[in-house]
Amino acid sequence: MSRLEGVPSGENGPPPPRKTPDLVGHAEAERVLLEAFHCGRLVHAWLICGPRGIGKATLAFRFTRFVLARGAGEAATGALFGGAPPAAENLYVGPSEPVFRRVASGGHADLLTIERTAHPETGKMRSEIVVDDIRGIAPFLSLTAAEGGWRVVVIDGADEMNANSANALLKILEEPPKRVLFLLIAHNPGNLPATIRSRCRMLRLKPLAEDRVAALAVRFSPDLTADEAAELARLAEGSPGRALALSKGGGLGLYRDLLALLQSLPRLDVAALHEFAGRLGRAGAEELFDAATDLLRWWLGRLIVFAANGGGMQPEGMPAAELALMRRLAAASGLDRWLEVWEKINRLLALAGGAKLERKQVILNVFHALENTTR
Repeated sequence: MSRLEGVPSGENGPPPPRKTPDLVGHAEAERVLLEAFHCGRLVHAWLICGPRGIGKATLAFRFTRFVLARGAGEAATGALFGGAPPAAENLYVGPSEPVFRRVASGGHADLLTIERTAHPETGKMRSEIVVDDIRGIAPFLSLTAAEGGWRVVVIDGADEMNANSANALLKILEEPPKRVLFLLIAHNPGNLPATIRSRCRMLRLKPLAEDRVAALAVRFSPDLTADEAAELARLAEGSPGRALALSKGGGLGLYRDLLALLQSLPRLDVAALHEFAGRLGRAGAEELFDAATDLLRWWLGRLIVFAANGGGMQPEGMPAAELALMRRLAAASGLDRWLEVWEKINRLLALAGGAKLERKQVILNVFHALENTTR
């Protein structure tokens, strides 16, 4: 586990990845990048992938700072004197370094960050990276490196590019300029075209151990008890970002409400269901709705795996009461019916995401589908 000094803590939570100096876990991935840099095997494009919230962007910006801080110096030293600075032991660049401050502020001339942007007319965040964002890479690459070293392009959410964006990026990756580094961050690399994946070296990050996730949850949400932090870590499945988001959004309370409704199946508590659905359907409750439905899908996904294995593979760390509920629901219907309701629920939630159906009605329909499956 790397250092945490210098990282602010408290009610405001952790800083964004470009402002985070330290990396928790992922020592092996850091070693791979470090060795590639020092041994001259630094491919022009890396695909950093893994579940949401485990530190992919933090690693990408950590590597970015390292390359920008050392790139110009190593190039000049190698060219003029045939040597190079001593090999670093890790990718750490401290907050007091000028390169750290410029990357953190978004003001480094040799760094371009691409991510989803807000629609200029509606002001709402787009659901994908559009082609105009990718087209901004070519003018950036046409410039000489301002500091004489590397130029870095970070694409945060590369799997969120639409087809036109992916095609535009592919043309750039096919003939990359010298001393240009692409860092593509992807939660679901399978959503990227195979032609892009084949032009990148893939670096997979693994979920963190639950004790590390729990420690981070307490650090950035100091009001949590040890038991609450442990529960968040279990729900987050190795993702500190997910644990902190659940903590900030009242995820533990949502989860308990969901379990209470599931416990009432096959005869739903109608009053409790309407109160719950109404709460998630209120104006401004979009994040609450997303958190609740993510938790529900997570639990149902584990239920389906449990049913598929005939109850032989029990979810690790699940409390006895939840395990008993899972056994009861798995026995209430066959695996085929659970798969059908899983697909139906995902279709309903997609309708809510596209604003084609009221969120309250979506929740009501989801639980009525579960009720019908368990009768």
